[in-house]
Amino acid sequence: MSKQLDRLTVALADRYTIERELGAGGMATVYLAEDVKHHRKVAVKVLRPELAAVLGAERFVQEIETTANLQHPHILPLFDSGEADGFLYYVMPFIDGESLRDKLDRETQLGVEEAVRIATDVAGALGYAHRHDVIHRDIKPENILLHDGRPVVADFGIALAVSAAAGNRMTETGLSLGTPHYMSPEQATAEKDLTNRSDIYSLGSVLYEMLTGEPPHTGSSAQQIIMKIVTEDAQDVTKLRKSVPPNVAAAVARSVEKLAADRFETAAKFAEALANPSFGHHTVGAGAQGGSRPDQRWRRIALALAITTTVAVLVALWSLVRPEESVPMLRVRPQLPDEEAILNYYVGLRSFALSSDGRRYVYLGRRENGGRRLWIRDLARPTASPVTGTDGACCPTFSPDGRSVAYIDVDQGLRVLNLDNGVPTVVGPGFFALEDLHWGGDGHIYAGSAGDSRGAAGASVLRRVRVDDLSPDGWERLTTIDNVRKEDRHVSPVLLPNGQAVLFTVVYGDATPPQVAVLDIKTGNHKLLLPGTASSYASPGYIVYAASDGSLMAAPFDQRRLEITGSAVPLGGRVRNRGLEGARDLSVTRDGTVLYAFGGTGQEQIVWVDRSGNFVQVDSSWVGDFETVAISPNGRRLAVSLKEGGDQQLWIRDLPDGSPSKLTIERGINFRAWWSPDNDRLLFVSNRTADDAPFDLYSRRVSEGVADVVLDLDRDVWEGEWSPDGQWLIYRTGVPPTRDLFVKHTHPDSLGRTIAASDNFQEVMPTLSPDGKWLAYQADETGVYEIYVRPFPNIDDDKRPVSTNGGTEPVWSGDGTELFYKNLEGQLVSAKVDTRTGFTVTQRDVLFSVRDYQAGDEFCCHPTYDVSVDGRFLMIRRTESNSGLILIQNALGELTRSRGN
Repeated sequence: MSKQLDRLTVALADRYTIERELGAGGMATVYLAEDVKHHRKVAVKVLRPELAAVLGAERFVQEIETTANLQHPHILPLFDSGEADGFLYYVMPFIDGESLRDKLDRETQLGVEEAVRIATDVAGALGYAHRHDVIHRDIKPENILLHDGRPVVADFGIALAVSAAAGNRMTETGLSLGTPHYMSPEQATAEKDLTNRSDIYSLGSVLYEMLTGEPPHTGSSAQQIIMKIVTEDAQDVTKLRKSVPPNVAAAVARSVEKLAADRFETAAKFAEALANPSFGHHTVGAGAQGGSRPDQRWRRIALALAITTTVAVLVALWSLVRPEESVPMLRVRPQLPDEEAILNYYVGLRSFALSSDGRRYVYLGRRENGGRRLWIRDLARPTASPVTGTDGACCPTFSPDGRSVAYIDVDQGLRVLNLDNGVPTVVGPGFFALEDLHWGGDGHIYAGSAGDSRGAAGASVLRRVRVDDLSPDGWERLTTIDNVRKEDRHVSPVLLPNGQAVLFTVVYGDATPPQVAVLDIKTGNHKLLLPGTASSYASPGYIVYAASDGSLMAAPFDQRRLEITGSAVPLGGRVRNRGLEGARDLSVTRDGTVLYAFGGTGQEQIVWVDRSGNFVQVDSSWVGDFETVAISPNGRRLAVSLKEGGDQQLWIRDLPDGSPSKLTIERGINFRAWWSPDNDRLLFVSNRTADDAPFDLYSRRVSEGVADVVLDLDRDVWEGEWSPDGQWLIYRTGVPPTRDLFVKHTHPDSLGRTIAASDNFQEVMPTLSPDGKWLAYQADETGVYEIYVRPFPNIDDDKRPVSTNGGTEPVWSGDGTELFYKNLEGQLVSAKVDTRTGFTVTQRDVLFSVRDYQAGDEFCCHPTYDVSVDGRFLMIRRTESNSGLILIQNALGELTRSRGN
């Protein structure tokens, strides 16, 4: 216990028993205490010593008493205040909950209704205080506590009391109040007399963050933030979140106007606008319209000139008020246009990587003709650029100097690309390190590999290869699977800065959660550190990782002794699971910059969509990480595959409003269901016999019984469906670059024959028309995936193209007169067909955009939607906050603050 805490404990002993520190902020350190007289838990806030020295006890206590009479259901009351042994303190109720900041750190964005409700309640508290001539001056998520889900504003009037007590010494002593992200322009430029409209601006900024995931203005320093607040308009919230109602967007825009006079007159009017659907842009000041009146522009110019002379002073003030040990931290959500968006893959491939300086990232994005390629985004620029020649790439990692990128090409193995000249070095073919790559500072590339340089199968272990000697035979094996501990895979390697050890993830063959482990390169031995995945090292000594539930965590770590040296602490946020156990989308630089993907798991809904694109939920309470759906031929049941950790299970539901029931319970992947013609059985793909077992076709009655093996080959079977008459089984095998279609009679002794195969192309997603006479499928023989149709079962008699400029995921209508597919622009297309005298496409119509819905990709080739007998589409809708990226700059400051040291 520190001497300062000893002094405080003794000084307050007759009134409060100090139990422990709760946290430290810009003005005060907060302690949990027991009120000796009233036998209740309280929060004792003790002003920082340098601040107390500036204010003086008598004036502070006098001013703070003016706030003690505020009584409102959304204002945290003031119990007590005073001075003891040089400490200035005030006492408030202890709220056993979380702050809005905690909630935002965890969820990033809130539901529109919840965000508006919280803002409305806070506006009520502000309105009450304003009517009593009290301005808060420091509205921010940290000062909004959530008690049973309802907001309670803390530190009400404390900033005013501090300001009044300091008087003219504010500037002289370097004292600045408010938090840069939420300061009004007049507060940022140190205007002496603030009005209630300053609080309205701050509340508008908080609501903006609740809706979009970030405040209106962000930057890497206080200088940048303050400059933007004074000189730049906030971006319209609907550009960041389309579902925000127009009246809410207009109210937010008006609340954060630059000129105080252009904002709402009162907090009550702000709340009224949030609840009034008719409040719109015509009622908003010019600034919200995107333009500025001449007097506004001149005022901004004047403010900009003023801030260039005062910003250094303001930053110095901010530096004094914030805790000295806490490095400024910035949490932002990078945004990209749809055509440049990051792809969300099912399989456990790393989607992105940060450069070592944290200034840009490389990621998997779309290419023009379908499929994927690498893109690079400089964080200082609003858009990304494609990396030429990286089609089909995955698992990127930057070189330590940021001038090259290594990645896996599924056709040719490891590639290293010089970003300056675009010249790649190729290692392969035949070697597939399908787990995460890491380019270490020792001149090696590290990988988790499920095979060897000759292509032989085997458990995934850690290997490395020298960058200056890239060859299939140059890979050095580093780890050995511990079968006693039932280890199954070693993945996600990251070399420690000292070059002596490697962090990685151990995945088990049973229900044991994955573990963060460390390998001593010299001895070849590895040991377990803690439960979690995707770990990286951050100076001066932390492991940043994802806990078993995805929570972003940090634990102190000694890289010399290879030991965890203290308790792990949460950083806020949850890292997305990439679909395989132990796979998380997380990238960390040595200086503590963190980029992670959130969402995905548990954020999707099954919906009905009409031909105009309007949708309704099958069940608003049914959410999950769905992959595929299938409707029975009679339209009375649906089957879905639902990801559960590293497994997938099949669920059945009666339509229209039955309850879901789990069909499969075996560990492993059970997915891609197809209904039998009699509506009673499901055909599906599974590797249930063992984690490293091939995928086979199974069938099972929906009502009862166990699953039977339908097709067990010496290779993986990835798709299967019965013909409408039940006489034929169509199936797909193979992995890139060749995937082929086969058919066999359902008689057990019949043999399969090829119906679409090639050494150079891929044929996937077979589907028969309802009359069983036409086979549609997807192939890339032109270099772009297109939809083709062949007669069945005489497939050699003819072949007709259906799509004209790219197409994926063919699905027949119930009557066979339409064949639906998705084009490369992310739209669902209806191709009307005439099969009376052959096969003819008579008309193609674009129906609606499918960008908000689940989509198949190059690895997960199976339709992700279906069509009911009444013509509606059953689809998997990604909720609008389903996924995205979060960047934390200077995360080490967050770690230090969280640990309170």
